[in-house]
Amino acid sequence: MTDPRRTTANIYPSLSYYDAPAALEWLCRAFGFRRRLVVPGPEGTILHSELSLGSGVIMVSSARPEAGRVSPRSLAAVSQAVTVQVDDPDTHFAHAKAAGAEILQELQDEEYGSRGYMAKDPEGHQWYFGTYRPGEYWDRDCQDVKDEG
Repeated sequence: MTDPRRTTANIYPSLSYYDAPAALEWLCRAFGFRRRLVVPGPEGTILHSELSLGSGVIMVSSARPEAGRVSPRSLAAVSQAVTVQVDDPDTHFAHAKAAGAEILQELQDEEYGSRGYMAKDPEGHQWYFGTYRPGEYWDRDCQDVKDEG
């Protein structure tokens, strides 16, 4: 029997924040994450935490510049975004916007079939929330999807 406390996800993004305690509060309030584990560190830092949303899990900790882990707040640009599948992106969007999330891309229907939006958290991590779930094309041979327009 599978332990119901364990996630079915097998990839866990690990995000660094200069103010990790505030980030935990904000991610739960604005995006609906649920705290699962918080390991406090010295001087109000967070050594490790786990937040869940659906079956997905992210890990949040305080930045450690000496280890090369910084918040996007100190970077000119970011090279990634975290994508999260949600069943009701319209409600999620309204909640996130009301909670003060900076909206980078308004809620819209995407050309690849998803409905979603992109937002930025207070330290600059980018998030896409929508109905997209990878795998639609996986039953085909690995090939590029051609633009038929």
